[in-house]
Amino acid sequence: MPPLYGRPRDPQIDQAVLGATLAVLDESGYARLTIEEVARRAGTTKPAVYRRWPDRQRLALAALAARLGSARAPDTGCTLCDLNEGINVFIAAFRRIRPDVLGPLLADCAAEPGLRETFMTTLFEPPRAAVAEMIDRAVARRDLRADIDRDLVLDLLGSLVHYRALFGHAPVSGGQVEAAVEALLGGIATDYPALVEHSRQVTGDPRTHAAHG
Repeated sequence: MPPLYGRPRDPQIDQAVLGATLAVLDESGYARLTIEEVARRAGTTKPAVYRRWPDRQRLALAALAARLGSARAPDTGCTLCDLNEGINVFIAAFRRIRPDVLGPLLADCAAEPGLRETFMTTLFEPPRAAVAEMIDRAVARRDLRADIDRDLVLDLLGSLVHYRALFGHAPVSGGQVEAAVEALLGGIATDYPALVEHSRQVTGDPRTHAAHG
């Protein structure tokens, strides 16, 4: 992802700065992130960093966006499989971010409306958009009802990733994701037992979703 501010002069410097930023965030959290330390680790200067990102908030967002941007949602043709695996992909990506990064970073962005919007768009829109694609494919396959409230479904599923990732108060297990997806699909699927059976066929495991079959 390109920097959130300005025009890059040297892609190698960009990558070095983003890598150094992630290293500091991983080691020390957001509170200890400084432009000076990032520049030192990247082997460049503070002005070179500031030419690309005007403050540490946007620098941190660019670095985290680069990390989350590598996460991709699956498309197997199995609605249960895709939603379970897809949500777990993004949970795993957010697990790579320390709990003392997202909360303090949001607080630091909150005072400036445009910056807060950038926070939400940069970090929470990618998983939301990926889940939206999975839901749209499921509706097109007629696995889900066409009259569902798409935004509400997105919020319900997205909360599994966003709420616990942001506050870090509890981990999310694969079993919890599966239970939440199945509870939701039980209400919005056109034929939920058929989805369960398809999932069993795709995975080749007769035990898959056995409690819900």
